[in-house]
Amino acid sequence: MGILALLDHAINFLAPAIWLATLLPLLARVFMKQRPAAHALPEQVAILFVVCAAALAIGLVVFGRDGKMLTYLVMVLAGASCQWWMQASWKT
Repeated sequence: MGILALLDHAINFLAPAIWLATLLPLLARVFMKQRPAAHALPEQVAILFVVCAAALAIGLVVFGRDGKMLTYLVMVLAGASCQWWMQASWKT
């Protein structure tokens, strides 16, 4: 496998984590206007990306293949829980 194919596979593997980590903080700012964000937007995106990528990696190790719906469900639940924790940790 060449370097470009490896890069393509890595980007496609991490694409759901990238999308979720980008959209979740933006949507939280739209729908939760009463509560200020606990972290700056780049920090939230970075934290959520690490959590979601870890969920995808654990799913790959457990199931032995990528793309299982249970892995995506765990990624969404882990990302949403992390976003909720970041919003709840803000002291008003």
